[in-house]
Amino acid sequence: MNFGIISLLLLSLVLSACSSNGNKGVESSGSNESSGSQSANGIDNSKEVKLTMYLLGDAPKGMPEVMDEVNKKLKEDINATLDLNYIGWGEVQSKYPLILASGENVDIIFAADWNFYVQEAMKGAYYELNTDLLNKYMPKQMAKLDPAALKAAEIKGVPYMVPTSTPDRKASVAVIRKDLREKYGIGEITKFSELGPYLEAIKKNEPEMVGLNLDSQFDLPTPFLYLTNEKIAYTQPLDSGNPMAQGLAYDYEDSSGEIFTTVEEPFLSAAKYAANIMKEWYDKGYVNKNPYANKTRSKDNFCEGKSGVALGNSLDVAAVTELCASKGIEVEIITATSPGGHAPQNTWLNNGLAVAANSKYPERALQAMDLIMHDPEYVYLLSFGIEGKNYIITEDDKISLPEGITSENNTFPADSSGFWFVNKDLIKPMANWPQSYVDHINSVGDKLMPLKYAAFTFNTENVKSQIANIANVSTQYGSPIFIGAVKDVDAAYVQLIEKLNAAGIDKVKAEMESQTQAFLAANQ
Repeated sequence: MNFGIISLLLLSLVLSACSSNGNKGVESSGSNESSGSQSANGIDNSKEVKLTMYLLGDAPKGMPEVMDEVNKKLKEDINATLDLNYIGWGEVQSKYPLILASGENVDIIFAADWNFYVQEAMKGAYYELNTDLLNKYMPKQMAKLDPAALKAAEIKGVPYMVPTSTPDRKASVAVIRKDLREKYGIGEITKFSELGPYLEAIKKNEPEMVGLNLDSQFDLPTPFLYLTNEKIAYTQPLDSGNPMAQGLAYDYEDSSGEIFTTVEEPFLSAAKYAANIMKEWYDKGYVNKNPYANKTRSKDNFCEGKSGVALGNSLDVAAVTELCASKGIEVEIITATSPGGHAPQNTWLNNGLAVAANSKYPERALQAMDLIMHDPEYVYLLSFGIEGKNYIITEDDKISLPEGITSENNTFPADSSGFWFVNKDLIKPMANWPQSYVDHINSVGDKLMPLKYAAFTFNTENVKSQIANIANVSTQYGSPIFIGAVKDVDAAYVQLIEKLNAAGIDKVKAEMESQTQAFLAANQ
């Protein structure tokens, strides 16, 4: 996420990738040659196993049929089948750690720096990996993966996740209705803080629509973070990676890499700027009154006229722009940028997979991950569904919809399955991207700025309890500030700072400063 989280698989490099495969349809690259009793590389897959996998989000309607096909292939390739489960966005914060801690059978699980990777690795929730293991059981991934990616995944010298080999090229964005903006005589909007007149017009003239219809997980902190980022280059807390939490931060446009808490200057002024705008919008009814109870992301009901703004990133709003275009709705994309016009470049750990520590079949899990991430047949099945039913390859070698299938009735839309970590170089361009989306994708790369601490991983061992306390304080006292549901911004920050101090944020800062200074010294 860099705010969040969620990614369409086909965009990061597709505009230049995939030209090497001019054939129609999708060809398999072959298995790891490990089915049957024993392969040439000594892998014994003679026992059939059932693997359990967890991803984030919700399964598309057509997922059962797709998984039938995936499991036929897995049975043939590695003598395994896969039981795929999803953790809904509204349950991620509570259910993700619980699944790993409960002792229930889990083999493969989504992992990312913004989704508790460091915290869970420090708890021993993931299976320890090493290069020998990965070279043997994930040869395709290791042939493609930059060594820096695996290095970034190390916690105390041990990698616990397998990062994507093709990091996303994306920025955080807000999608608005161009047709409504023009209908109500509102001028061009170039940044998030300029949305006021647009939101007012929606409030006044569109009774079925909420300007900012926020959900409880992804959307809730996002407008606040976009506004903060206009004043200081900020991504998410460096200590936790959790956009919902307060914590430690740095200005990514400042080459010094100096560490601050999110409630001290210069971040405090930027945060109060954002908080005052959110309070104004909340008080005027531009924000839904109870985001905590809403499980539907703004982007998922935007084209249905329920939300005036769709929040997401360059990748996961592609399907939104396509669906709106199919309904005759014109949209515009606003990129969330810093004072210098930048957006943070994704870290290596933004998307990936891990094997759970209690997996009964870690080697088979790694083999399945290798196929899912790199075999073209698996990639297309899990990204686009059944060829001929959910997608086709056009004469000019692009991905399109079959005759009679639309964005609305497709049972397996692109960007619906949560497989954001596959090799995106395998994916062809989409035939039906609206021009507004093409323009955004063509320009977003120029805005991306590498992060000073992209390869830094915070060892939380000495401050685990303080980070947990900060998360609890953030939920109780920070979330109302995010959505503008406070009586007085200054008073709310006085209370928040008091609670964060009691939670031990200064101790976390001292530990962070020590580790980042050592990191910078080692990487000069």
